[in-house]
Amino acid sequence: MLTPPELLEFLSARGGCEHRVTALLRAGRGKKASVRELGEYRLTARGEQVQATGPSGQTRHLTHQEFHAVFGSYVFTPAQATGVMTDLGPLFG
Repeated sequence: MLTPPELLEFLSARGGCEHRVTALLRAGRGKKASVRELGEYRLTARGEQVQATGPSGQTRHLTHQEFHAVFGSYVFTPAQATGVMTDLGPLFG
């Protein structure tokens, strides 16, 4: 499981490459604890912007602060590269 800061660090190190994650919301403690899947997101970090495409297909461009505000209470499954490159910078950087 990845926390939002860990995910953002992971994405930033691979700028321009789209990754797929599933957002999870943990609720409760002990025996009553549960984890609910919120859907699959496709994320790309480019500089100070994160492009996030949600389960509905809507794409938003978020600053790092906005990313933490929107996704701060979630945890994520391990990121998987989709093979989509939005920027060729990583190939030549």
